[in-house]
Amino acid sequence: MASVFSARSSPRISPIFLGLVLVTAAGGALTLLGTRIPVTAGVVILVLAGWAVSLCLHEFSHALVADRCGDHSVRGLGYLTLDIRRYANVGLTFVLPLLFLLIGGIPLPGGAVWIQRSALRSRIAASAVSIAGPLMNLLLAFLLAVVVPFVPPLLGAGMSFLALIQVLAFILNILPIPGLDGWGVIDPYLSYQTRAAVSRFAPYAPLVLFGLLVFVRPVASALFAFASFIYGAVGGDSTLASLGQELFFFWQR
Repeated sequence: MASVFSARSSPRISPIFLGLVLVTAAGGALTLLGTRIPVTAGVVILVLAGWAVSLCLHEFSHALVADRCGDHSVRGLGYLTLDIRRYANVGLTFVLPLLFLLIGGIPLPGGAVWIQRSALRSRIAASAVSIAGPLMNLLLAFLLAVVVPFVPPLLGAGMSFLALIQVLAFILNILPIPGLDGWGVIDPYLSYQTRAAVSRFAPYAPLVLFGLLVFVRPVASALFAFASFIYGAVGGDSTLASLGQELFFFWQR
């Protein structure tokens, strides 16, 4: 069946997304074996695949709110199927964020879905579309934190680190920096001249932010401290998150 949907159709969930969910679950299952290599491999798989799943859900949230607010083109583009191949740029949306996570533990957001903002009903709707993705990350962090107390400790460690990553993603995304969702929230209220001037360097601003986080240690330390505070506020276990982080970056021991 063709993956093209009309505005009134009900898009089906992509098998690729379901495959990512299964890989995430398989990583979690490996942590239950209890020995060092399977546990470490399980945490790495759980975190990477889980992060990929959350990237899909992040972009899906943008598209879903856009659809509800007037831009029905997202259905025809396949954004509501959670298919990674349908997003604006698979490399920017998934490959680079996964590499950034591996390199420095920084969940830098990737490319976004294309939204026809002229089709949105109001400036408030445009802001809602932008904030929907970060709120999904925060919701995932909360759901993971709720489940962690009911699973074995090593699985809980991997899930806790994944939850902390969601909090980090939320914080980074809501920064009012061009190219990030936080800027998208305020963009509808800016003048045309300001938006045009900013658009020239918007693609590079997130990379500059990543450089600061990787090479300027105080910036990264402040970010992680703030993220840990928020994670604790939503019920997270910072000790388990630290253990999960240690297992994920096993080569740094």
